[in-house]
Amino acid sequence: MKVAVLGSGVIGVASAWYLAKAGHEVVVVDRQEGPALETSFANAGQLSYGYTSPWAAPGIPRKAVKWLMMEHAPLILRPKPDMAMLSWLTRMLANCTSAAYARNKRRMLRVSDYSRQSLEALRAETGITYDGRAKGTLQLFRTQAQVDASAKDIKALAADGVPFEVLDAAGCVRVEPGLAAARDRIAGGLHTPGDETGDCFIFTNALAKLATAVGVSFQYGRTIRRILVDGGRATGVETDQGRLDADAVVVALGSHSPAMLKPLGIPLPVYPVKGYSLTIPIVDAARAPESTVLDETYKVALTRLGTRIRVGGMAEISGYNNALTPARRRTLEHCVTDLFPGGDLSQASFWSGLRPMTPDGTPVIGATPLRNLFLNTGHGTLGWTMGCGSGRLIADIVSGRRPDIETGDLGLSRYSGTAA
Repeated sequence: MKVAVLGSGVIGVASAWYLAKAGHEVVVVDRQEGPALETSFANAGQLSYGYTSPWAAPGIPRKAVKWLMMEHAPLILRPKPDMAMLSWLTRMLANCTSAAYARNKRRMLRVSDYSRQSLEALRAETGITYDGRAKGTLQLFRTQAQVDASAKDIKALAADGVPFEVLDAAGCVRVEPGLAAARDRIAGGLHTPGDETGDCFIFTNALAKLATAVGVSFQYGRTIRRILVDGGRATGVETDQGRLDADAVVVALGSHSPAMLKPLGIPLPVYPVKGYSLTIPIVDAARAPESTVLDETYKVALTRLGTRIRVGGMAEISGYNNALTPARRRTLEHCVTDLFPGGDLSQASFWSGLRPMTPDGTPVIGATPLRNLFLNTGHGTLGWTMGCGSGRLIADIVSGRRPDIETGDLGLSRYSGTAA
């Protein structure tokens, strides 16, 4: 079967790889000149299998009010007359209950753990490298209130059999020695030793080369105008360089997926949540992270990528824009200098990307009401974490095979008549 994959970020390239391995003829179409040049380009770099949580959580509405008043705010809301934004925010707030949080976290952990297994198998099969490290994630708490609030995450990790350690300040420094000078600002931490780090851009480019070697065709520099439909089924896509016929179409366009589906009458509750990152050369390894530290106060991740520190995070809800705001850079600089002042900020590169977020945090993986049209999108901040697992799942679904894990609650149908 000929399958057109729309998008060459980590999700699109992983989908193409596994579809090709399943025996399909695969064509990837993207407007950029190469893979991973948008949201997958300079993300935080963490493979957070244990720290997989929805943004929508109990207490978030109350915290959001406080965050909006902070100088270094983890959440930035820029309201505008945008019904898509209003609808997404309303649905997200409806998921800020204990029951919804537990349900959504279980879904997300299932996909993340499957993705961990899938990446391990991919490494064993191909030897792919990407500045990876396997030294875990440390969620850093600056206040006792944050330590107490972590109980719900600990319960979910224990229920799903995810390894973890609850640490005091000394334990945090033991796991991340570069935190020694910041010990007096640490109340505790939650360490998930099974987590990893790696450069998503390097990985996606390496996987695209492997995919090309097994027959995948990449058509870069092509703007997708619309999905072609005939008789209730997808038949291909129209681009600015002509028509591409296909037996099946997989939409992996991240935040731009809803615009592609809207003309088909398919509502997809994905909205862009903007994130920022700094990539900083390391000049003092003793004052740099060993793996990933998640600063719970600022919702910022500090990750070791080879000879660089990647500082990434924040959630700016401001629509489709990639403007680099100086205030956001100051927040990232504040976090890294406060915890790990071992990088050369004068040589840092500043970046922003649009994360495709669903209201419940769970990606949308599966079929649509149109035959042969499939979705693999809405991964939010976890596209890198969930990439390989999501690629394997969509390959099985397109191929008509039963996936290795439950996927019935990952599809678009979960939004029918619910608050999810």
